[in-house]
Amino acid sequence: MKFHNCKIAITGDLGSGKSTVAQILSGKLGFEIVSTGRIQRQMAERMGLSTLELNQLAEKDPSIDEQIDSIFKSLNEDPNNYIIDSRLAWHFVPSSFKVYLTVDPRTAARRILSDPGRKSEGYHSDAEALALLQARKNSENERFKAIYGVDCADLNNYDLVIDTTDKSPQQVAEIIIQELLKRC
Repeated sequence: MKFHNCKIAITGDLGSGKSTVAQILSGKLGFEIVSTGRIQRQMAERMGLSTLELNQLAEKDPSIDEQIDSIFKSLNEDPNNYIIDSRLAWHFVPSSFKVYLTVDPRTAARRILSDPGRKSEGYHSDAEALALLQARKNSENERFKAIYGVDCADLNNYDLVIDTTDKSPQQVAEIIIQELLKRC
């Protein structure tokens, strides 16, 4: 498969498998990944905060979002192929193939709790993860509505919506590739 100036904007529910699917797509397609989640987790860790605390701080301190936004805005003009794992990639990179992954909230909580790479999120039980994930999602959605005037939860913003609850990351990646081949 040969692509030029092809961008996949992948977003969705917390714990839906976005980062895992992005890794699989990167391996199969050879696209570089740019991830807001990774950037946010690194920022939170450097600041000694949880990701929820970082999001709450960002509600008061616009420089946090501005730092992240500048990275994604620059991708719009970049001719290389990218997988952009970001809540707002569909907004900042309008020419991208926009994918939204959904997941049952309880499944999301279990996935995140069992992911050793997400220690900075600080969850201790499924119930706590479920509550804090909902708080984080609400915090992000409200902030993005206020700052950008966009609704990330509006599925009409996306070219492809996939429920990952009962699908493996490999199955999700294959669905995305099949749809991508029709568009890029």
